[in-house]
Amino acid sequence: MFAQASSRIQARRDVTTKTRNMLSLFIALVFTLTIFPTKAHAQIIGDLEVTIPFQFHAGNAKLPPGKYIIHTLDNTDLKVMEISSEDGSTSALFDVGEAEANSRPAKSELIFNKYGDHYFLTKLFDEGNLSGSTVVESRYEKRVGQAAVEGQIHVPAHHKGQPGN
Repeated sequence: MFAQASSRIQARRDVTTKTRNMLSLFIALVFTLTIFPTKAHAQIIGDLEVTIPFQFHAGNAKLPPGKYIIHTLDNTDLKVMEISSEDGSTSALFDVGEAEANSRPAKSELIFNKYGDHYFLTKLFDEGNLSGSTVVESRYEKRVGQAAVEGQIHVPAHHKGQPGN
């Protein structure tokens, strides 16, 4: 009987010790996450307006020259953006990932890869933000890029409702 009581007390101590250890581990994890927050994916805040003077590709879509509005789609973990013509007649969705600028952009801009006379939207940066978005390269861009010399074109943009750059 004494042995049974002793083993019950020992079992309670083991459970209490395990509970304390788990609680300590949980508190340490919460503390670590608050000190070292995860890096947030940059996004374009609001609508970005841009006039693109040439025909171009955004993801798998081919778009004519003109005025466009670009924004990140909600509920996509900031991984999908939409570009649509100012009049709403043309639009396309394209996948994006994270990009880093070498220096803080003085103005919002879109960067295009140029292969011969083909232009491909490749990066987007918001004014003053080192983090931006890079457009996932389409199969067509990969194919064209293998056959041509690459260049880059920078096109200034501005937030909707603000004067152009």
